[in-house]
Amino acid sequence: MATTFDQLVRQVRQQLLGFAMNQESVSFLTVAMLAGDTTFQVDGDSIANLSRGLVEIDDELILTKKWDQSSGTVTVMAGVNGRGYEGTTATTHAVNTLITSNPAFPKTRIKEAINQTIQCLYPELVVFASTEITKLAPVVEYALPADLSDVWYVTAQLTGPSQIWQPLPNWRYNPKADTTVFPSGKSLQVLDAVTPGRAIRIVYAKPPTLLVSGSDVFDVTTGYPDRYVDMVVFGTCMRLLPSLESARLQLQSVETTERAPLVPPQSAAKAMAMYAQLYQTRLAEEREQLFSDVPNYAMFQGS
Repeated sequence: MATTFDQLVRQVRQQLLGFAMNQESVSFLTVAMLAGDTTFQVDGDSIANLSRGLVEIDDELILTKKWDQSSGTVTVMAGVNGRGYEGTTATTHAVNTLITSNPAFPKTRIKEAINQTIQCLYPELVVFASTEITKLAPVVEYALPADLSDVWYVTAQLTGPSQIWQPLPNWRYNPKADTTVFPSGKSLQVLDAVTPGRAIRIVYAKPPTLLVSGSDVFDVTTGYPDRYVDMVVFGTCMRLLPSLESARLQLQSVETTERAPLVPPQSAAKAMAMYAQLYQTRLAEEREQLFSDVPNYAMFQGS
């Protein structure tokens, strides 16, 4: 089943927080919230205490000032300045949207780490695409797409009914082509004899596209296969876990003070090392699979 950005965020949170040990306080909105609201209503029966600090509603972080348990009204710190806190965006929120008090790993930070992990998979793992050009008798150099980062191989359609695409051994990729002639600044010089009018197919590598909307489907948007999802989860956990280690330096709350003797120093670092090993193992597996699935069997052989 295809994995969306939102589903990927949930997988990461479950890895980091577990299924049963998450002690975050959660409530929900009882009245819809607008982007400019400086108060909001929560369900008083579902939360015993909503202290001053951060709350997360959807992807927005809000800095709160106080909570009136009798009315369920939460007041935002410094008016609209408390909305869209820590670089998030103030937006509307529907009735019954969940509210998390002092989230350990805000969704926005998880999404950032997911995209950083996807971005860093390249160039170890590339996305493949292809384009076709028609051989013109007097033309040797042809324009290439702007998203191309490297040419993987080039084939040409043979004449006759055979339907065979023959690998071309003599071509040169020019990544600094004259932009007045080739707008993308990238071109391919075909130095083999190809019958004019026949198609030339260029298979090329390009970087992945990052995820934006929560409904973005991983394989459709990034270009990577869905089997990469677990690797991205491992890499994202590896990036986020150091924040737990640095949190040990701030023993200002009762909870952190009580947990400090029970959770040994470097526990997060050890967990990070475990996820780093899982990530590196999967990366090596997928890199080997990549070259097996799409062999680079044609290359420039000219002088």
